[in-house]
Amino acid sequence: MNPRISFGHSPSRLFSRGTLLLLAAFVSLLNLQCSQSPSPPASSQDTGNQPTIAHAAETAPAIKVSAPLLASNETFIKVAREAMASVVNISATKRTTMQGQQNPFFDDPFFRRFFGDEFEKRFQQPRERQEQGLGSGVIVSEDGYIVTNNHVVEQADELMVLLGDKRKFPAKLIGTDPKTDLAVIKIDASGLPVLPWGDSVNLQVGELVLAVGNPFGLNQTVTMGIISAVGRANVGIVDYENFIQTDAAINPGNSGGALVNLQGQLIGINTAIFSRTGGYMGIGFAIPSQMVKHVMGSLIGQGKVIRGWLGVSIQELTHDLASQFEAPDTQGALVGDVFGDSPAGKAGLKRGDIIRTYNGTPVKDPTHLRTLVAETSPKSSVAMEVWRNGKKLNLNVSIAEMPKDVASLSKEEPGAVQGDHALSGLTVQPVKPGETQDGNGVVVTQLEPNSPAERAGLRPGDIILEVNRSGIRSVQDFEQIVSKLRADSAVLVLLQRGRGTIFLTIKP
Repeated sequence: MNPRISFGHSPSRLFSRGTLLLLAAFVSLLNLQCSQSPSPPASSQDTGNQPTIAHAAETAPAIKVSAPLLASNETFIKVAREAMASVVNISATKRTTMQGQQNPFFDDPFFRRFFGDEFEKRFQQPRERQEQGLGSGVIVSEDGYIVTNNHVVEQADELMVLLGDKRKFPAKLIGTDPKTDLAVIKIDASGLPVLPWGDSVNLQVGELVLAVGNPFGLNQTVTMGIISAVGRANVGIVDYENFIQTDAAINPGNSGGALVNLQGQLIGINTAIFSRTGGYMGIGFAIPSQMVKHVMGSLIGQGKVIRGWLGVSIQELTHDLASQFEAPDTQGALVGDVFGDSPAGKAGLKRGDIIRTYNGTPVKDPTHLRTLVAETSPKSSVAMEVWRNGKKLNLNVSIAEMPKDVASLSKEEPGAVQGDHALSGLTVQPVKPGETQDGNGVVVTQLEPNSPAERAGLRPGDIILEVNRSGIRSVQDFEQIVSKLRADSAVLVLLQRGRGTIFLTIKP
């Protein structure tokens, strides 16, 4: 009979004597090993001698963190706490009137008999509708001045501010500046927390920053990132662009919030994001604190933004243009025209000059120069380093206030230069009286398709004033100068386009 396991039977009848001796020896050895192992502390919730998972987690040693890392963590906590206290939630309410709609039943005699004309009048009465938007703002003075974005408060009939300590205040609008998308509002309060101003001029790419705001209505939200770029322009958001680009998460509702550095200083006002979906994609833009202070001071002091004015038409200095004007590089702004009776004209600035430095600051490009001039107080004397005819020249200019009829400095971009080209295939005619100041120049009337001049960016209607720095007084002058050009020679053309003038390089 084969052995089998059966519960409730005596072991002497199931196993042989040898098997029982081996089992007894194994059990004795197991008991000996258990008696030598350290026992864990007893717990009221433990069962048997095995520790529970919770007990094991409680007794696990803490991870050691280096002192520098702990110090960095404390820095972030302190900066975030102070920034959140100075960032507010702005609720903007706009009231609109909706006209009643004509119902086809009102034209039905049966309907009008039962309900009457008064019912129709009540149904068609204008109704008021409220539209509400949310944004952020930064307290910039202890007595209640708050900076935010213009698009947060524009056309609002009522503004309500929620502080970090949950207090609510109605706010009044002090002033707006759509050209920079900035606005200043005021609440009736005192002793408010204020962030110190930071230096936005000397920011470095890679610096750690925190963005504080109220995205999607979620109050007091802090995100971290780095400065991705500085001096970002030509984004197409506002007229005066000198943005700080950051990858700190900025979402709808963050507009008007604070961008702070690790010293807890305000270095920018968050204003826009680049997104294909409407949400965060790692590219956000903030208005630098230097521009914010200038606009804010003007709005509070004068109720409007007062900007400096130089009185020139400027364009970007390409490699081709730099070569034509014997400039060492492409840094600076090329003067395409000088307005009559302007600060630039009085200072001796001329067409073809390259402005290299402005008030000691190297000029990167035309956009940078426009920002520097705009932030200069009128009647200020500014030193400029100019490149003229391959030589450096120092000029002093007295900046004036921008005239009301000049929205911005005239700026015409040169056309794209592609392929080999010359002035062949170009048809011109004399200028009409009044088209130019002195009656000189020739008008471009026709361009051969895909001709060199067309590829270079020349357009019908452009007026050619100079060819290789030689003035054009008539069609005969133009033909005489062009006839002397070599087939492989580069050509520098001065054009009048619209109300401004630009240089265009044409090379083989």
